[in-house]
Amino acid sequence: MADLTTNFAGIKSPNPFWLASGPPTNTGYQVMNAFRAGWGGAVWKTLGVPIANVSSRYGAVSYKNNRIMGFNNIELITDRSLEVNIREMKEVKEKFPNHAVIASLMFETKEEWHDCIKKCEDVGVDGFELNFGCPHGMCERGMGSAVGQNPDVCEKITSWVMEKATKPVIVKLTPNITDITKAALAAQRGGANAVSLINTINSVTGIDLDRMEPRPIVDGLSTHGGYCGPAVKPIALNMVSEISNHPDFKLPISGIGGIETWQDAAEFILMGATSLQICTAVMHYGFKIVIELKEGLSNYLDSKEVKSITELSGKAARKVKKWEQLDLNYKVIAKINSDKCIGCQLCYIACEDGAHQSIAINPDSRIPIILKDKCVGCNLCSLVCPVEECITMTKIETGKGKLFWADHPANPINQKATASR
Repeated sequence: MADLTTNFAGIKSPNPFWLASGPPTNTGYQVMNAFRAGWGGAVWKTLGVPIANVSSRYGAVSYKNNRIMGFNNIELITDRSLEVNIREMKEVKEKFPNHAVIASLMFETKEEWHDCIKKCEDVGVDGFELNFGCPHGMCERGMGSAVGQNPDVCEKITSWVMEKATKPVIVKLTPNITDITKAALAAQRGGANAVSLINTINSVTGIDLDRMEPRPIVDGLSTHGGYCGPAVKPIALNMVSEISNHPDFKLPISGIGGIETWQDAAEFILMGATSLQICTAVMHYGFKIVIELKEGLSNYLDSKEVKSITELSGKAARKVKKWEQLDLNYKVIAKINSDKCIGCQLCYIACEDGAHQSIAINPDSRIPIILKDKCVGCNLCSLVCPVEECITMTKIETGKGKLFWADHPANPINQKATASR
């Protein structure tokens, strides 16, 4: 049976599933309930100089029958005093000594960072996460994503923390940046023990068309907020893989961004993560989702004959290459299973109007026909088809060797070389 115990940058926990810093980790009461449910760790809601929050605070994007496909918040860091948070962290560690309690921090001055680090270590926290990612409210004050977007500042403040911290330090990165690897490498240069990503993405989730006011509405006004939930998972996976694949980056990665199922968790591990943080799914479904997360991930590891998540980490990331490294002679075409086809013709419409006009309709039935000589293997028909495994993509042997862009006749470099001969 797979071993789910985790040692992430020196932070030990019963399993890799941690609550991400946010509303579910706002109080000791919540964190203890989460640990009772089976969570391995919790990153406390960000500590700092207490602030005032607004009402309302959340918005969401729902798609058809799927509620909260994307989630937006304009909530800031803790609005409770540092003393209260420190006392509750101490209580949690005393009752759950084998679970990971990580203090998320956000301050302005070196003295404030050092003071809070000492107070947290005195009560036994297992590590720190530096919030360099919050994209609203705090960044306007020179904190949060304002730090994460500036590699020099990211490195400097990380080094401040490393002067004082004796427990592992994780830097939480902002996705609101052109090149995530620059911030990750800055954190590494600053001495961090690990990174976590992604934090939330700048967003406005929608407009109330009757009131003509952006959501969430605060007395007729609104502001940009942080976007998260299942909708951001593809962005998060890409950024995790970018860091995982960088030849100079050597730190462990805690994956965050839209994790809701064990399958999501496995994808982040395959992209290079060795711990997983979840917030929005808990806000939607509650702490008990961890039961299925643990069971599903354990069964998946067993099915692959893998003993621990570290053995699986990064296996898919290593297969993410630059476009020019892909074989241009590899070919697939669509194949329709007529026994499963319900005749909806969505594939025909999609291909005819939005792709390559590679599907015809059988005049004697409603069953579409793939025009093999025109199909470019784009996958669109299989994606729009409402019936599982009705349309599959089948590899076609072309009899040609591998061809990459560097060697392609259409490459301008090759055209210039040919013209100069």
